[in-house]
Amino acid sequence: MTGRRIKQGMMLLGLALMLLTQGCATQQERAERRAATQRAVQEAVARRQLRIDVTSMNTLRYGSRMVTPDFYLELRGDTLRSYLPYLGQAYQAPMASPAQGLNFEARIDRLRESSPRNHQTTLDIEVKTQEDAYRYLLEVFDTGKASIRVQSQHRDAISFDGNCVLP
Repeated sequence: MTGRRIKQGMMLLGLALMLLTQGCATQQERAERRAATQRAVQEAVARRQLRIDVTSMNTLRYGSRMVTPDFYLELRGDTLRSYLPYLGQAYQAPMASPAQGLNFEARIDRLRESSPRNHQTTLDIEVKTQEDAYRYLLEVFDTGKASIRVQSQHRDAISFDGNCVLP
């Protein structure tokens, strides 16, 4: 009986060691994936080739809401493409035909980049359209998460949360 228990103990020890080494490999793989994501985010920001798929919006008057997965914000060099929903109050009727949401493509008037914290880059972007002037404040984290705050001259402010689309 004692020999049998020793064999069982050895098998359990071997199994535990195997699981432990697999756990270490998994931690290493996770660290490698985090590093790859961090590099991809930093390269996308540096190239000004960035797309953020929006998952939720936060409004002043109506609280937080989940959004359908087809809304995004895209930065392509000196152009900002905004396809975002809007829920809030407009203080002035648009002069051009009224657009639904924050849907436009416009040349960037001003872009400032800063890194206020480790693992975060902030892009402060100003654009003008026929109907309004906007300030987009993007906080892009090395994890691939992002937040967008939009301020307008003629509308309530609104913010969004989302994920960077990486190659």
